[in-house]
Amino acid sequence: MMVDSVKTLRVLFDNDQGNGYSSGELVTGHVLIELSAHTKIKAVQLCAKGCARVSWFDGPRSQPCPFGLAAITTKLLFHAFEENQLCDKCNDGLTLEAGHHQIPFELELPQRPLVSSFTGKYGYVCYLVKAILQRPFHRDQHVCRELPIISHVDVNSPQLVCPISENSEKMVGFWIFASGPVSLNVNIERKGYCNGQSILIYAQIENCCSRLVLPKAVIYQIQTYMACGKIIRYKQVVASVRGSPIPSGCCATWNGKKLKIPLVSPSILNSDILRVEYSLAVIVQIPGAKKLKVELPVIIGTTPCNAFGNESLSMVSQFSPVMNWLALSLPDPPEAPPNYADIVSEVEREQHVSTVPCSQQASELVSRLGTRAFACTQEFRFQTPPPY
Repeated sequence: MMVDSVKTLRVLFDNDQGNGYSSGELVTGHVLIELSAHTKIKAVQLCAKGCARVSWFDGPRSQPCPFGLAAITTKLLFHAFEENQLCDKCNDGLTLEAGHHQIPFELELPQRPLVSSFTGKYGYVCYLVKAILQRPFHRDQHVCRELPIISHVDVNSPQLVCPISENSEKMVGFWIFASGPVSLNVNIERKGYCNGQSILIYAQIENCCSRLVLPKAVIYQIQTYMACGKIIRYKQVVASVRGSPIPSGCCATWNGKKLKIPLVSPSILNSDILRVEYSLAVIVQIPGAKKLKVELPVIIGTTPCNAFGNESLSMVSQFSPVMNWLALSLPDPPEAPPNYADIVSEVEREQHVSTVPCSQQASELVSRLGTRAFACTQEFRFQTPPPY
């Protein structure tokens, strides 16, 4: 029995990024080979590609077993990288000694947009880096390493920073049994957000029915799969928050109620067979009646909206003049007051200086007014002000 001399074959990334790689970036790493004895190597090849696949069974959902159901499957291949030759082939091969060997490689991602890696209910988008070890008189050995890809979505685009609003109303009961309407008005300050940020919800809920209603807000993740001309959707709640119950004849106001976005996949809008979208829904639960719901579309991106984190744009714009100190630039020092001699000349001052003594002016003023003068400021006109 021949013992295989290859103990370890792995693919390692030098700049391993937890958030994933994007279009145009350079992926560097090395293929790690651990040998227990001298071994001849013909070549070590490296290739990378991506794949998007959706599949589900089209039939009665009540059947627990997929046998007899028609399978709907679509598969797309993304040839993201060309095959790279790491070791030159030769007739005699290349002999490597026992021990660890590292063969470096570089992969430049294409500039065209790539679909983000994702694993959902009925499909996935996956990228792999595959290393193939070729030896004389041996079967090829290969190892795969997943390459996370992320397609960046900038939430600062004009269509994602505008506020959106929606309202709805529902009559509880019908005909002579109607107990009154329940109205709901919801608006948010922007459409685009990132993981970890909070959506500030502004809502007005008016309960004119005879029942106690309970409001809540949820974030839905909507997965859409398309194959063979058919579409299937999967909807799940990723975050939620509840409000206080609203008695009959009362109103409730949400003045910026926070709903934090958890760590979720960014929105995927550039794939032909798989889409990932999000929506914010404010729901009013009415006992004995269908719930009242307002749903607003939301985009989950990767580029933060601003440097202030969760602060709203309106708050930033309101205090932007006050926040100039953030630029670490102080305003210019104020100019010194003008010289008195530049404004009032000596000739002008002498023309307005009265030759009559102040005491005589005061006695004349008392005789004219018939009362005592409390102040005499004539002598201070056109006089030089005190120094600063």
